Amino acid sequence: MKRHFAIAAFATMLATSASAETVGVSMALFDDNFLTVLRNGMIDYSKGMNGVSLQVEDAQNDVGKQLSQVQNFVAAGVDAIIVNPVDTDATVALSQAAAAAGIPLVYVNRQPVNLDSLPDKQAFVASDEKQSGTLQTQEVCRLLKEAGKTEARAVVMMGELSNQAARMRTQDIKDVVATPDCSFIKLVEEQSANWSRTQGSDLMTNWLSAGVEFDAVISNNDEMAIGAIQSLKAAGRSMDSVIIAGIDATQDALAAMAAGDLDVSVFQNAAGQGKGALDAALKLAKGEAIDKKVFVPFELVTPANLKNYQAKN
Repeated sequence: MKRHFAIAAFATMLATSASAETVGVSMALFDDNFLTVLRNGMIDYSKGMNGVSLQVEDAQNDVGKQLSQVQNFVAAGVDAIIVNPVDTDATVALSQAAAAAGIPLVYVNRQPVNLDSLPDKQAFVASDEKQSGTLQTQEVCRLLKEAGKTEARAVVMMGELSNQAARMRTQDIKDVVATPDCSFIKLVEEQSANWSRTQGSDLMTNWLSAGVEFDAVISNNDEMAIGAIQSLKAAGRSMDSVIIAGIDATQDALAAMAAGDLDVSVFQNAAGQGKGALDAALKLAKGEAIDKKVFVPFELVTPANLKNYQAKN
């Protein structure tokens, strides 16, 4: 009888060992509010899974460091890799490193340049950027009309230009402004502030010093929008005189909206993307087929529905 118990226990141990999964995660930057929510969402989700462990690394916005991290994951024999790319134009080498070793790789949040030619066992989990800047700018257009504007000027704060999301969100803005309903808006300035609150504040200060006139600030993310708000308030500009729009619906952004400073944001489900990426990676590691593109919808956030989002990101 004891021998039977010993065999059963050994079989259980083998099954547990076989089901254990190690996933290497390379994040573009730990020091980013949105990506922190995404990372923590992924980590918290993994804690509820039996036998799943994450090895999470900070690429510190360094393309070379991120490639080294992926190569190290490969050398360590992880079961799957998740990458939040530093530079979305530099993902081919990452894909090749994982594919050569036969290790599944999932890109999260930032769209890889090789999305349409990803190797087998690779996928992309994010939100469709075509929705983000479109929802944002359509709401800015509506608010300007509501304010009685028949001619309006707007400035655009762009994220890092090496990042596909920055390019796509900026194009979304231009596409909306090109429609008949919103063609009364003229884009008078567009510059990058690299997703940064500090750089957003500096850029706004420069525009104000140069005498740039505008009725709206359309920012590729909330952090730059908050920087713009800080600079405008420091200059004595009434927040009632300008529409401020961001994207991500971070906690800081929602606090700014509750204070009456931020008018528009777009909820990007950071934790949802993190969970989706981990689910995709684990399925690929088990040999299951999944879609190459997995999208988590964007949602418009305004003061009217603010309370629905205050506990989400």
